[in-house]
Amino acid sequence: MAKLGRLYDIAVQAGIENDARGRQGIDRVLESSRKDYEDLPERRRWEFDPESLDNPYSDTRILLGNRETEVKKALVGIDIGVGEVLLAERLNQKGRGIDLLVAHHPEGRALADLPAVMSLQADIWAAQGVPVSFGDAVIGERMFEVRRRFHATNTEQTVMAAELLDLNLFCCHTPADNSVNTYLQKILDALDAQATVGDVLDRLKEEPEYRTAVLQGSGPILFTGDEKRRAGKIMVEMTGGTEGPVASLERLADAGVGTIVSMHLTEEHRKKAEELHISTVVAGHLASDSLGMNLVLDRWEQEGVELVPCSGFIRVSRN
Repeated sequence: MAKLGRLYDIAVQAGIENDARGRQGIDRVLESSRKDYEDLPERRRWEFDPESLDNPYSDTRILLGNRETEVKKALVGIDIGVGEVLLAERLNQKGRGIDLLVAHHPEGRALADLPAVMSLQADIWAAQGVPVSFGDAVIGERMFEVRRRFHATNTEQTVMAAELLDLNLFCCHTPADNSVNTYLQKILDALDAQATVGDVLDRLKEEPEYRTAVLQGSGPILFTGDEKRRAGKIMVEMTGGTEGPVASLERLADAGVGTIVSMHLTEEHRKKAEELHISTVVAGHLASDSLGMNLVLDRWEQEGVELVPCSGFIRVSRN
């Protein structure tokens, strides 16, 4: 059993440890948030999100409950909707003792503010040789596009359902995505310099989450390129909220990236990658999210929390 505040801090710390911006970059983000608050006139400070003063991930937060909430057992899903809220209530009626609902994909304020985490994509590209000034410029436009898209979304639907049933709710998005991004980049960097795209696919399938996904019909697949083609420089792109702008692909190609490994890929991105002769491996959305969540939740397990998987979450413990 652990307090929710402790679990929240563990999740945020996992995100920071695996963030492409490094500790200095995180401090810069938090300092910027503090300055934004101080610059606000007193009459508008009520609008400010106080979470952003200490947590650089707007898409990761306690939605219902508080830091002192005791958690012994958590129901964890990639998506937590009203159906999963009702599932938790039914499980509790059967004596399962669910203390907390945990969603990977954000809900409530965390979903409404998702675009704020997208700026870290510029640092992911910079690590591959793309000028950070370019990254900052194009990601800003994409962030506003995504904010417009979410503005009309019913972000509070799941939160209100859980509140009516007195259930606690937490979401963990970018810390999990940062974790899987770092984990996969490290193992793919260890491949032989002459490794093919097929070797990339085979290495991914050694991870149990991806093996399970293969059997479920949603494992790693090739979207562009050929398995016999050499992979070249491999970039894992699995964090930063959602897809970045298509324009980034040209700069990544210019920087020598030969293969991109992602969770998912839009048709527009796929066509551009094909035009630029970039091989794209889509590892699988739910499996990749599961791997990232597992890397965070292994730490929760060490705190004595029992994890009950649902809603597409493939639980694999590496403890």
